[in-house]
Amino acid sequence: MAPQLTRRGVALAAAGAITGLLTLNASAAAQPGARRDGPAPREMRGMWIATVANIDWPRRQDLTPDQARAALTGLLDTAVERRLNTVFLQVRPTADALWPSRFEPWSHWLTGEQGRDPGWDPLGFAVREAHARGLELHAWFNPYRVAQHDDLSRLAPEHPARLNPDWVVPYGGALYYNPGLPEVRAFVQDAMMDAVTRYDIDGVHWDDYFYPYPVAGETFDDDAAWERYGGGFEDRAGWRRNNIDLLVREMRDRVRAAKPGLPFGVSPFGIWRNSTTDPEGSDTQGGVETYDDLYADVRTWVRESWIDYVIPQLYWHIGFEAADYATLVDWWSGVAEGTDVALYVGEALYKAGDPEQPAAWQNPAELSEHLTFCQDYPLVAGHVFYSARYVAEDPIGAMDRVVADHYGTPAPDRGRGRRR
Repeated sequence: MAPQLTRRGVALAAAGAITGLLTLNASAAAQPGARRDGPAPREMRGMWIATVANIDWPRRQDLTPDQARAALTGLLDTAVERRLNTVFLQVRPTADALWPSRFEPWSHWLTGEQGRDPGWDPLGFAVREAHARGLELHAWFNPYRVAQHDDLSRLAPEHPARLNPDWVVPYGGALYYNPGLPEVRAFVQDAMMDAVTRYDIDGVHWDDYFYPYPVAGETFDDDAAWERYGGGFEDRAGWRRNNIDLLVREMRDRVRAAKPGLPFGVSPFGIWRNSTTDPEGSDTQGGVETYDDLYADVRTWVRESWIDYVIPQLYWHIGFEAADYATLVDWWSGVAEGTDVALYVGEALYKAGDPEQPAAWQNPAELSEHLTFCQDYPLVAGHVFYSARYVAEDPIGAMDRVVADHYGTPAPDRGRGRRR
């Protein structure tokens, strides 16, 4: 058994995410239209701003609008100071919204009460303020997560999950929309497209949650949907993967139809499959494989250009036996080779200095060494750091070291004017 591997990690575990799994993560973002037989994409220097469980922003649910705006602009200013050029703002964390959505209630992470109008438009404000600072802003959505508890009655009365309880599957102490229902797939796309069409965002971004991470001893109960829609598939796993494939392809088509050139990307868990499972997988020993456990065949999405960029969450150190960062960079570069999908690498800044992490993460130079290693991989077009609070707080100076060693000049322009 390999050592415990955490995903988007300690912070999300504290937020009620699934714990106790042997997991491995990765993240990266890309420039639209950058084919591998043409110019390389401009360098990505990004950070995620997580809103679920008040991880990065807002840090509390009792902030006044002025306080919340000041905290958000403070993070954007930090991005500029760190010579970054892109932020990924989580605007649909739990089937709710950080904008006045036509489909879903206001997020309770803003005010402590789902459905309560905060009195301002965080997404609209964030887009304006990011652009004023020369930053791109990608809207980060979670397609299927409904709540980090399993009580429908705690949702806002008008929440679509309460109005359509047959759409929802309780699992692992949380609530999820059922990806096997076509009406759910259409609805979650509608909910996300509401923001895509109404705001001048610079990208559409998903993280690693599709079907939920496995919980020992529990079964995701999609029996009725499988019986109704699973005809023609040899097994339920293939049907589930097809459900997620359909979500990706349909969303890609809708984004491209609404805003040609707007990039659509995903930051998957860092291991597609282990080579012990599939000879084409990576030489890793992870307990979670995104293909088999989350039913997300990200390698196909890249090879078929169903997405514009991929940011695998490579949240392990160089030399880690179970999942070596170097091994995974090499594997993902091979996946991206010959495609028009830009490859960025997700970096676990949150681990730097964490006393519960291995010795490598106590070295302020570990992350800088990641960027140095990637210089030998021309397809790696940049890095994204999880998450914004650690970019700002930087407890052992790991981000300072990255900036000093690799970001000595201002961040390259990501070309916001391309769609105007």
